[in-house]
This record gives sequence, C-alpha cells and structure tokens, in this order.
Amino acid sequence: MSEKDVSNEARPRMEAVIEDVKRKLATVRTGRAVVSLLDNVMVEYYGTPTPLSQMASVHVPEPQMLTVQPWDQTQLGAIEKAIRAADLGLNPSNDGKLVRIPIPALTEERRKQLAKQVHDIAEEHRTAIRNIRRDSNDRLKKMLKDKTISEDNERDGLDDIQKLTNTYIGKIDELMKTKEIEIMSV
Repeated sequence: MSEKDVSNEARPRMEAVIEDVKRKLATVRTGRAVVSLLDNVMVEYYGTPTPLSQMASVHVPEPQMLTVQPWDQTQLGAIEKAIRAADLGLNPSNDGKLVRIPIPALTEERRKQLAKQVHDIAEEHRTAIRNIRRDSNDRLKKMLKDKTISEDNERDGLDDIQKLTNTYIGKIDELMKTKEIEIMSV
C-alpha cells in the first residue's frame, strides 16, 4: 500500500460527505415550494415511522403550494400531524382527498434562523471532512512508522490529503453560500 492509495481511499469518502451536504441543504426551506422540503417528514403508519415519500405522492401545483396525495386515504390526519410536528413552519390542511400545504413567505427572522441552520449543516460536514483527513494522516504516519513508506512519500501523502481536504471544504463553503443567497433573497 502506498501514500497514493491512502488519498485514493479518502476521495470517495469526502465525495460522500458532499452528497450528504447536498441532500441536507435541499431539505432547508426557501421561499418557494419544492418537493424535497418534505423529505425528512416521518409519518406514524400503523405504528411504524415511515418516510412521507413512501406512502404518498408530493406535487407542486403552484410556486407557493405543495400537495400530498396519500395512497391510503385513512392516513390524511397522520400525514397532516407529521408535517406539523416536523417543525418546518408549515400549516397543512386536508380536504378529505389530499393535504394542501401553503408555503408562506419567509420573515426576516425566519430567514436568519434558516441561514444559521445552513451554517450548522455546513460546519457539521466540514468536521466530517476533517475527520477523514485525520484518519488518512494517521494511516500515513503508521505506514512511516512501520517503514512501508519513506519520509518523503509520507510528506507527499500528507500534502495530497491536505489539498483534497481544502478542495472539499471549499465545495461545502460554496454550497453553503449558494443556499444562503437563495434563502436571503426576497
């Protein structure tokens, strides 16, 4: 195993962190209706917490409205309750056939809360990237100690890992800034 193998193993792990950041940021509410807004909503379905997407279809009929059409009509009340409990600042109503969710305009205070939430998500994922860097660096140092690589190779490996870390943290910062601009624009 060489120092290149260590950085080649770190890359897909960091890529997975970026994918997770994208998924988490997609669930943060902006001023318009998006289906991914309800991705984290879990509904109590016959005693089992079930993702909303697995028991209903979600549509965006207009920019400020979401509709949820359950496959089992008896679950309308449970879906409505779960959306309220998800703390998204939404107030669903049901008409007996589907749940309508008007998306209210964001207040300045709510925008700031959401921006803070975006910062927290980004920081959590930056930490994950740094942990991957630490693991990779530890493996390189162990390889040097076991004399399977030279000091120069270890230094090169540490530099590669640091460059990777900087690149992926930069990607997280970019995603965070984009989402923040999206939230703050009226």
